[in-house]
Amino acid sequence: MTMTETVTDNEFSDLGICVVIPTYRNAQFLPGVLDSVLKVVCDVIVVNDGSPDNTDEILEPYSQRVTVIRHSENKGKGIALKTGFKKAVELGFRYAVTMDSDGQHNAADLFKFADAIEKHPGSLIVGARSLDGKPLTQGSGFANKFSNFWFAVHTLRRLPDTQTGFRLYPLSEVADMHIFSSKYETELEMLVRCAWKGVEIQSVPIDVYYPEREERVSSFRPGRDFTRISVLNTIFTFVAFIYGYPSMFIHYVMKKFGR
Repeated sequence: MTMTETVTDNEFSDLGICVVIPTYRNAQFLPGVLDSVLKVVCDVIVVNDGSPDNTDEILEPYSQRVTVIRHSENKGKGIALKTGFKKAVELGFRYAVTMDSDGQHNAADLFKFADAIEKHPGSLIVGARSLDGKPLTQGSGFANKFSNFWFAVHTLRRLPDTQTGFRLYPLSEVADMHIFSSKYETELEMLVRCAWKGVEIQSVPIDVYYPEREERVSSFRPGRDFTRISVLNTIFTFVAFIYGYPSMFIHYVMKKFGR
């Protein structure tokens, strides 16, 4: 039985799932992304994070089918996600699946997230990309290994892919979280802090498409963003000992003894 046979659009609504898509300078990919997602889920929130291109014009035909929020200036992916989560809570959703707007994620994989959350209610579901044979830059491959290592240090857990933006978040755990970061490192921060709160974290395999390097539009700046991520990891290493590890132990004991 395929995933499309186990979960329908009505079931996405029944589970309280919406899709949040932050976008910045990806106008050329956005129509394809939205068209594919709307074939699967009818509840979609797009956060235009101050794009200087024609993103507003691209979104206009979707205004009756998609909830659109616009930042007057670029604030970073982390802030865009928080804006999307806040709107999702206002609209009554329990979960938000985040997707990138550059076309790298396969909308058909949304069924896998819905299937996983049915089996593991309240969990954070993280997509696990198969990167073999993908046209990654050397920096991208290193970034994933780097992030996976530090996530294991901070949480005593291992995940195969901590860098993907294709995730399902339980809004009760992240919507009111006071995030200290604002850019790409926010996704790592939310992942670590959910682990510290005792949130169950599951992985599901996902497909990923990367265009040739010369065709990509990316706001990731290796020097600047690696520095920000390194600073965050340094802080988390100290916080893990004084808060993270004790918090995880307490939540483990409470679950173990049913409290």
